[in-house]
Amino acid sequence: MRVRGGRGLSAILGRRVGAPRPATEPVPGLPRSRRLVPATWREALAGFLFVAPVTVLLGIFQLYPMVRGAYLSFTDSGFFGGSTFNGLDNYRRLMSDPEVLGAFRNSLVYTAIILVGVPVAMVIAVQLNIKGIRFKAGYRVLFFLPVVVIPVAAGLTWSTVLNGDYGPVNAALEAFGIPGQAWLQDKRFALAAVGLVGVWSMLGYNVVLFLAGLQNIPQDVYDAAALDGAGPVRTFRSVTVPLLTPVTFFVSVTSVITAMQMFDLMFTMVGVANGGLRNPIINDTQTVVYLFYRMGFVENDRGYASAIAVLLLVVVLALTAVQFRLQRRWVEYA
Repeated sequence: MRVRGGRGLSAILGRRVGAPRPATEPVPGLPRSRRLVPATWREALAGFLFVAPVTVLLGIFQLYPMVRGAYLSFTDSGFFGGSTFNGLDNYRRLMSDPEVLGAFRNSLVYTAIILVGVPVAMVIAVQLNIKGIRFKAGYRVLFFLPVVVIPVAAGLTWSTVLNGDYGPVNAALEAFGIPGQAWLQDKRFALAAVGLVGVWSMLGYNVVLFLAGLQNIPQDVYDAAALDGAGPVRTFRSVTVPLLTPVTFFVSVTSVITAMQMFDLMFTMVGVANGGLRNPIINDTQTVVYLFYRMGFVENDRGYASAIAVLLLVVVLALTAVQFRLQRRWVEYA
């Protein structure tokens, strides 16, 4: 478009036609008090103020302990306080300590037992999702109750239930002519018994997650499977399980992280139940976090305990990375 004098419209306006108005340019015709002002720094400041409380708390209770623990792993702490830098001595000691190897083996066995509860939670969730089932809300509450029970209380209760001398489990077995076992006093059964209690304590949480995943599966998919003649088992295997793989992946990752950090059940069921923290049963079944607690708070070797914690962090990160790598092969996202 041309105007008199040969100057284009863009020349008259001093900028290209259609170019966005700068944020600092006032809008013509508006009073000075209502003209636009730069808002970027205000939005940034508001965002920082909103995240500041969480950032400060995470820095104090998460980031600082991690940094402090990593530093202590390179030191040798004294019994009455103080520490001296010793380089990689604690990590060299880790590599040759049979207790560390045994603790990691026990933690991995416990984690494997916990993962067995994942498909169990899926099956229970499918059953609770059936239309027309009576007392559905009551069943859901019963399955979720272990999640809200304090782990220490649950451990002490189960240590009584599984007691080899007067526990109700052995009494029930003996009523059917089956000899009872020292479930928490025998190293052959202690870790498995703690693992089963761990499955019981996490089952309700996993069931709720799977129930949420089932609500996102369209009913049309099930109707199409029914038209194709698929029965309940085939529908579960070919429709429900594939469409629940994102939830299964999430449950598996969180279960592994939680299981590798298990401490309270081992402390209450095997440690306290056997009369102390230095009994041979707990030494044979201890997990990594229990070994960390014993070295740091019983033996007062904080530098070595910090090295154990750092090694556990590395192992958990490695396991999580492997899970994220493998999920590309079996997780199906809609």
